[in-house]
This record gives sequence, structure tokens and C-alpha cells, in this order.
Amino acid sequence: MQQRPLGRSGLAVSRLALGTMTWGRDTDADDAAAQLKTFLDAGGNLLDSADVYADGDAEEVLGRLLGGMVPRDEVLIATKTGLRPGRQRRRDASRAHLLAGLEASLFRLGTDHVDLWQVHGYDPDTPLEETMSALDQAVSAGKARYVGISNFAGWHTARAATSQLAWPGRSPLVSAQVEYSLLERGVEREVAPACRALGLGLLPWSPLGRGVLTGKYRAGVPADSRAASPHFEHFVGVYLDPRCAGIVESVATAADGLGVSPAEVALAWVRDRPGVIAPVLGARTAGQLLGALRAEDLTLPAEIRHALDDVSAPTFGYPERQA
Repeated sequence: MQQRPLGRSGLAVSRLALGTMTWGRDTDADDAAAQLKTFLDAGGNLLDSADVYADGDAEEVLGRLLGGMVPRDEVLIATKTGLRPGRQRRRDASRAHLLAGLEASLFRLGTDHVDLWQVHGYDPDTPLEETMSALDQAVSAGKARYVGISNFAGWHTARAATSQLAWPGRSPLVSAQVEYSLLERGVEREVAPACRALGLGLLPWSPLGRGVLTGKYRAGVPADSRAASPHFEHFVGVYLDPRCAGIVESVATAADGLGVSPAEVALAWVRDRPGVIAPVLGARTAGQLLGALRAEDLTLPAEIRHALDDVSAPTFGYPERQA
């Protein structure tokens, strides 16, 4: 698998990342082990998790697998801290919460450092300087090699990245993890331009439109799909509408013409968007993951890429576009 530098950093990551959101809940340890082996055999090295995935169980599963399957220095571990599901204050990027969360993540992962530590969401109740100082402290202590953000709006992204570049000795942000696919292109309005200008690499989550772009929902909701899971029913359901169905049909038509799967087409499209470094793949089984990994060998012809651009185009206007 090809590698790309992560933002303006010396960290080289595989251009596809393996996500672990379902590990420990809908994906058991055996299936997770099969996914990890499949990913590593394909040349992948970037593994993405978060402290809230399966209430911490995803990190525990990943930590146990890394202890027996692959040397620590052969993989890059990324995790996220900053959400508190079920609490009145859903986002907490205070220094206290972030640093405590990182310590807990390191314990579950069985490692003394993560390669990429990301703030999981913008917290309007915490001064941004406090949040950024926690990232600096983690890097200075050797507990995080690089730092990034996730699910920040455009102006949040620009402000955070600029503040880290303003003073010598601060840890620059190298990445922004955002939802990005043919079904969700809102980041192209302001987040993606901010990242390109300030040196952050994009790590798209749900690059397959929460599974909808695989085409599995064209005839209904399969009983074994995420849309049928109580944990993910709403998560997937937001893309089961007529607009998204039209985009899925266009992807399926392109896939038929190229002799590949819809997942490969959708993944190749987002992987090669400006500023994208590594889409984060989340699969239920190793077989699904293997199918998606075949996109590594696919480059979309220009006419197909442009057609998909047109059918899925986001709305632009003032102030993004001005005469």
C-alpha cells in the first residue's frame, strides 16, 4: 500500500486507515483480529480508535491484538479524546478531561504513547488555548507523537491550527478527521481549504457514506447490516433518502462499467480528493475490509470522477464563492 506524509509532518501513513468504531461491540475479538491481519498484510499501518468507541472496549481489543500480532513500532496508533456520551456536557476538551482520557487510552492500548492524538470535537465551553495546551503537554511528555483535531468547523480548524503555529515550541496540528464521502461533502466549503492552507491532512471517516455507498441498501435493509443494529440504526438511516439513493445508483453504474465494486469506486473517489491523506475504513468483517482494500489498485478515469463530482456536488454560495 502506498504511503503519504500526514500534513506538514514527517509521519508517513498508509493511504488507507483501519477504523475500530465497532470493535468490542458489533465486532468481536476474533473478527477484529482477522481485520487487523488483513489490513497489515495489505501494507496498511494506520489504526484509528477513540476512548468512547464501545465505551473503551475498542481500545482494549486493539491493545490485546497489538500485544500478540505485530511489534508496536510497525504500526501507527491514532486515538481520540474529548466526548462524553450521555452526559449533559457532551463535549469536554478541558485540559483535565483530555489528559485523563489520554492516560486511560494508553492503559487500554497497552502502550506508552500514541502516534496521533486527536481532540474528538470542538468544545465551546473550554477556551481553545486550554485545549491546545493539553496537546502540547502530551507531546512534551512523550505520550503523543503528533496531534490533530476531529469534527471541527472551518473557522475552528483555522483558529486552532493558527494558534499552534503562532509561537515557537507549540505542537502543530497535522490532521483533521472529518466525515467526508460522496454523500457528505460539506467539508469542501471551508474545512478542506483551511486544512490545505495550514498544513493539515484530511482523514475522512465514513468514506463509504456509513456503508450506504457499498450498495447494500439499494433493495432494503439487510438483517445483518449496521442499519439493522440498534447502535447504528439512526447513524446509517440519515443517508437512506432519495438524494443519496441517486448518488448510490451513479456509483453502481460506474462500478459496473469498470468491473469493480461500488465500494472501490466510492473509496477511490474520496481517497484522491485534494488534501485527503487516508480515508478511515470501518468494516464489520474481514471479507468486507478485503473488498474495500482492493481500491488501492483503482484510479478513477477522469470522466467518471467528474460525473460523480457533478451528481454529488455540495451547495456553494456566499461567502465561499463571490463574483
